[in-house]
Amino acid sequence: MGEYILETSHLTKEFKGFTAVSDVKLSVRKGAIHALIGPNGAGKTTCFNLLTKFLEPTRGKILFEGVDITSEKPAQVARRGMVRSFQISSTFPYMTVLENVRVGLQPTLGTSYNFWRSSRTLDQLNGRCMELLEHVGLAEFAHLKAMELPYGRKRALEIATTLAVDPKLLLLDEPTQGMGHEDVEMITELIKKVAANRTVLMVEHNMGVVGRIADTITVLQFGQVIAEGPYSEVSRNPQVLEAYMGSSDEALAGIGE
Repeated sequence: MGEYILETSHLTKEFKGFTAVSDVKLSVRKGAIHALIGPNGAGKTTCFNLLTKFLEPTRGKILFEGVDITSEKPAQVARRGMVRSFQISSTFPYMTVLENVRVGLQPTLGTSYNFWRSSRTLDQLNGRCMELLEHVGLAEFAHLKAMELPYGRKRALEIATTLAVDPKLLLLDEPTQGMGHEDVEMITELIKKVAANRTVLMVEHNMGVVGRIADTITVLQFGQVIAEGPYSEVSRNPQVLEAYMGSSDEALAGIGE
């Protein structure tokens, strides 16, 4: 299957004459943290929606582990092991932290649609739930309702829920958006931790986070790739600086912190 878990070629999305993503070639190396960045309106989220099949491409091809998934549906892609989080934290607010993770684990029992069964049949999953919560630093909050968690902890819970399906590729859409410095630090360290045995592709606006943890960075502007490489190279690329700062003489470091 090669060294790349996810590849695209000529990936393009047009909306009634407007090209949001144009001829994007993306290669995500197995075991890496790969960041997709760009100024507002660059096409990052549209690209994410194409990769996870929430949008159909106008043209182009998407390969996951060497298999063409261009025409597949979101559920099919998720079953292959490509799982996504969203910009807005998506937890079940009135369920406990443990119950949220248990929902993610329930398909492993094959009882997801057996609504007449007692909820006690899910108790066998509690041990694994606690392992996942321990992994993301939420074990002590297991019996709180999700709505009672601070915002940063809710994002950690969302990551725990996605980890419940044991993804091969975890896609994180703006994981630190709207967070204070302390929560940003927590989520940054968590991403590094969960990436230890899987691949992560993330859209992120905080250049401090990207600079610390990303192995490879792809920069979009007006839906096109304008640069790719490690942060040390991308942060000094004149075209990238122009896109972010309006001048190639400015420094990119620190944007979004």
